Amino acid sequence: MITSHDLDRLTTGKGTVYTNDGDKLGSIGELYVDDSTGQPSWVTVNTGLFGTKETFVPLQDASADGNDVRVPYSRDLVKDAPSVERDGHLSPEEEERLYRHYSIGSGTATTTTTTASDQGREAPGFQAGDERVDRSDSRGVVGHDTSGPTTDDAMTRSKEEVRVGTETHETGRARLRKHVVTENVSQTVPVSHEEVRVEREPITDANRGDALDGPAISEEEHEVVLTEERPVVEKEAVPVERVRLDKETVTEQQTINEQVREERIETEGDDGSRR
Repeated sequence: MITSHDLDRLTTGKGTVYTNDGDKLGSIGELYVDDSTGQPSWVTVNTGLFGTKETFVPLQDASADGNDVRVPYSRDLVKDAPSVERDGHLSPEEEERLYRHYSIGSGTATTTTTTASDQGREAPGFQAGDERVDRSDSRGVVGHDTSGPTTDDAMTRSKEEVRVGTETHETGRARLRKHVVTENVSQTVPVSHEEVRVEREPITDANRGDALDGPAISEEEHEVVLTEERPVVEKEAVPVERVRLDKETVTEQQTINEQVREERIETEGDDGSRR
């Protein structure tokens, strides 16, 4: 449980709010204390891109871990919390909305904020250890606030600034896949074969001896072996090329249009004139 004795440490450093499972929710923005008891009741968490959104998280059942805070709520629950203006004070109606969202008991008192920039500045019901420090401006306050409790002798003018960054998203995937296709290859190959041809020659003095060799009248048989060439196909796998995937980064310009708000201060006199 976080008590008023933890406030000095939590508002001094740049602490972070985590879930009990170690999931980071965001950096600590402001701490709100109960007006009647002075005990820490709420913490705002800076979330969103560049920490531009602040969300209220109850400190009930939370614990301090050095400069960090651990809360028993999930990231989605904190992300969907009702939007409440961070004006230094929580009304009972605003607290009731937040309590309903986090499904915890209703609040019975309003709360006031103390931030890292409020070190040593007294807030209603707030005690930093046993020491109370008064840093009131010795010049005094000129006038008073008509819209709420008087703060000091000046108002702060603020404006929104656009901070544009980039983040990487997966847009697709490319892969190489190899498969086998079959195609017909035609090639002409010359082949030869042997055929029988009958040759006749007349009886001459040169071959008369061979002609009269053997019986005069007989039966005889001669045989000749014929041959032919036939195409023979032989296939061999040979490497043709190497194929791989590579990536290159292409940079292009994109124009971002966003609306920003700016506060302007003007003076108004009793005669209705404005400056």
